[in-house]
Amino acid sequence: MFYKSESNGYKQAVEGIKFKTLVYGERTLFAEFRLEKGSKLPRHTHPHEQTGYLVGGRMRLSIGEETFEVEPGDSWCIPGNIEHGGETIEDSVAIEVFSPVREDFLP
Repeated sequence: MFYKSESNGYKQAVEGIKFKTLVYGERTLFAEFRLEKGSKLPRHTHPHEQTGYLVGGRMRLSIGEETFEVEPGDSWCIPGNIEHGGETIEDSVAIEVFSPVREDFLP
């Protein structure tokens, strides 16, 4: 599967945070997130392992009991079923891989 970059196709996750699925296979799904300054991702869990990379901006990300200030070039891995959430300090772009594939993120 190939994906050609385009500026449309984003879905609203929560207020100020949108995402789109770029590509996916049998076991992984690759998504881009655009997060507006001041937006908050409520703490939540899901069964998927989630590995991410901050392309630009700045965020505060909590995984379990730990909180990190994430800057461009930083990355993270969230095990499945671990509570996590975040807040956006500056407009940000992150890319994330989910395994297994998130059915709710499929186009």
